[in-house]
Amino acid sequence: MIRSNKKNIKILYVSMKYDYGDNERGFSFEHENFYKTLNNIFGNIIYFDFMELYKKYGKEKMNQILLDVVIKEKPEFMFCCLYTDELDKDIIRYISNNTNTVTFNWFCDDHWRFDNYSKFWAPCFNYVSTTDINSLEKYNRIGYDNVILTQWACNTFDYKKLNLPKKYEITFIGQPHGSRREWIRNIAKSGINIRYWGYGWNNISNKFIFKSFWYFPKRISLFRPYYLKLLNKIKNSTRISQREMIMVFNQSKINLNLSNSSTNQSQQIKGRNFEIPGCGGFMLTNYVEHLENYYKIAKEVICFNDLKDLKEKIKYYLVHGDEREKIAKAGYMRTIKEHTYEKRFIDIFKKMGII
Repeated sequence: MIRSNKKNIKILYVSMKYDYGDNERGFSFEHENFYKTLNNIFGNIIYFDFMELYKKYGKEKMNQILLDVVIKEKPEFMFCCLYTDELDKDIIRYISNNTNTVTFNWFCDDHWRFDNYSKFWAPCFNYVSTTDINSLEKYNRIGYDNVILTQWACNTFDYKKLNLPKKYEITFIGQPHGSRREWIRNIAKSGINIRYWGYGWNNISNKFIFKSFWYFPKRISLFRPYYLKLLNKIKNSTRISQREMIMVFNQSKINLNLSNSSTNQSQQIKGRNFEIPGCGGFMLTNYVEHLENYYKIAKEVICFNDLKDLKEKIKYYLVHGDEREKIAKAGYMRTIKEHTYEKRFIDIFKKMGII
């Protein structure tokens, strides 16, 4: 296990603790993967949940608190994972340029969010990272040099191979973005026993909820917050915890991955590409550009081209168990060797000169 030779580095961790800032949806991806890994490596973390403080105090005061923490605690490093515009650009610039704290942001969606988001925020930070190799030229065009190419990975402190018996034929975990709902239904209609989980699968139309208000007296609008809260609970009812997800990865003969972004504008490598193999699971995924830089296609992961190809490969690998398990084992070995968040962060810290 990699260990920093500067175990006493003080890190100010600036990100959302809960999924999209909603504690009813459980811990965020960032908390489960970024925070937990950084805490295991360095162990000297100041947790700054900007969304909770934003909701409690408002934007201006929350940002002033952030600056006060930097001045008081004097962290060597500030790790950020932005959401929208909760942080104040001027304050981030001040921290970057006028304190001894090295600032960094992990950009999540440069594939589709660079031109309307990342390019405006990157100059505020001393360093940023991108998971999109094609965005390196975009950073170069705006004159920003301190961009580090990295990639999603697997938090092997939590995601583990458990050697459990297989209880599911094929599973999918994720939100029903874009065409995902249509694809899952099509797979099920073909007679394949697919199970799926994620926020939003059990859904009542927003249109139906809001339309229903017009059939009642105006005073019924007082109950609008309760209706909306009920709607959110319904959407959240199919979400499973990280622990349950890890169990599913281990207990599935085939783990399906669909790589479309939340806006369905692009296909991109995401965390699931590494989490499934990191649990020893067999992954069947649509091909995404540059995936071959991380796994041997057809030997460590299996890719499909379209819905017809997907259904054919599901049926094939459900029958050919030995071949399936050989591929899963190879993908697991590759992940543990090369694609952990511990390795990613150590590499980033070295490139910044922090360690």
